[in-house]
Amino acid sequence: MQRRAVTAVVAASVLLLTAGCSSDDGGSPRAAPSPSASPSAAGSSPAAEETPPAKGTVEVVRTVTEGLDTPWGLAPLPEGGLLVASRDRGTITLVDTDGGGKTELGEVPGVSAAGEGGLLGIALSPDYASDHMVYAYFTSASDNRVVRMLYDADRPAGDQLGAPDTVFRGIPKGMIHNGGRIAFGPDRMLYVGTGESGQQGLSQDKDSLGGKILRLTPEGEPATGNPFPDSPVYSYGHRNVQGLAWDAKQRLFAAEFGQNTWDELNAIVPGGNYGWPEAEGKAGDAKYRDPVAQWSTDDASPSGVAYAEGSMWLAGLRGQRLWRVPLKGTAASAAPQAFLEGEYGRLRTVVAAGGDKLWVTTSNTDGRGTPEKGDDRILELKVS
Repeated sequence: MQRRAVTAVVAASVLLLTAGCSSDDGGSPRAAPSPSASPSAAGSSPAAEETPPAKGTVEVVRTVTEGLDTPWGLAPLPEGGLLVASRDRGTITLVDTDGGGKTELGEVPGVSAAGEGGLLGIALSPDYASDHMVYAYFTSASDNRVVRMLYDADRPAGDQLGAPDTVFRGIPKGMIHNGGRIAFGPDRMLYVGTGESGQQGLSQDKDSLGGKILRLTPEGEPATGNPFPDSPVYSYGHRNVQGLAWDAKQRLFAAEFGQNTWDELNAIVPGGNYGWPEAEGKAGDAKYRDPVAQWSTDDASPSGVAYAEGSMWLAGLRGQRLWRVPLKGTAASAAPQAFLEGEYGRLRTVVAAGGDKLWVTTSNTDGRGTPEKGDDRILELKVS
C-alpha cells in the first residue's frame, strides 16, 4: 500500500455495515513483550454558534517526524515541541516541530506493556508554566493508574523526568480495553477515559472505575460537582474510551470503540449512561445516551479526537482514516466525512495545534499494522 501526502475532499456517509471486533480496533491482542461540558468552565466562547459547512477539506502540510515506536499519547508544549509517549517502550520523547529531531526525556518506571496496555495518554498540568508537571496514564503490573512527573529540561537527555508521583490508581487492567486518554478540561479538572478491561459488567457498575469517564482534581481526588457523591465517576456505560475533546462552547465529547457493530462519538453529560453492554450505537432507549455519530467497526475504531474549525476530528485505527463530524450544538450537522483513507495506515491520536491545524500520529508499529519505511510518524494537517 502506497502512502503519500494528498489534499483530500471526500464526502462519506455513515456506512451500515457490521464487523466483528473483540478488542480496541478489531485485531487480536498482542502477546506480552519479552523484556468539557465541564460543570464550571473558564474562558469566553463565541456569542453565536456557527454551523460548519457540510463538506470540509484536509491538506497534509508536512511530516513533522518519523521513526517513532508505538506512539500513543501526544502533548504540545507551550514553549514549542511535542511530547510523545511510547506505549511499548514506556518512554516519553520530545519532538522538535521545526526540524523533527527527537530527544528521549526518560523512561516512566513501572510500565507493564502487554496487549493494549502500556504507557498511554499524557497531559500537561494546568499550571505547567510554573510547575512543569507532566501527567501520564499507564498500565502497571496490577492496574491502570495516573502519575505525574517533573519535566526538567536542564537535566541531561534521558534523565529529564522526575520520579513519578501516583495521583490515582486502581483502574482495572486487561489485555484489552485499558482506555488511557487523559486531558485537563476548561475547568482545570483531570478527565480520564477508562475501559472495561474485557469485563463487560464493569461498565454499568457505578462503583467500578472500569468503562467510565472519571473527573478528578489535579491531586487525584473526586472533583467537586461530580454527579455521584464522593465518586470520581463522571459518566458510565462505556466500553473503551480513548478520545476526549471539548468544543468551542466547552462541551465534552468522547470517542469510543464498539464491539461488533458500532463505534461512537458521544456528547458527554454528567451522570450520563452510554449503554454498554446493553446498547451499542443508537439504541433509541431513554435510559441511555445515543451517540452523536456512529460508524461500522471496520470503518473507524476511533482512538483520538480533537476539535477544530467547527468539527470533531477522529483518528481511525482499523478504518485507517481521519473522520470529520461537523457540529451544530451537540448534534452532527451533516454526515461524517472521511479523509486520508489508507494513505498513512492506522491513525491513533489527533490533537488541535491551534487555528486550522491538527497534529496526527500514525500507529503502524503497534503489532496490528503493517509498518512501512518511516513509520511511525507525526503529520501536520490543515483542515476546514
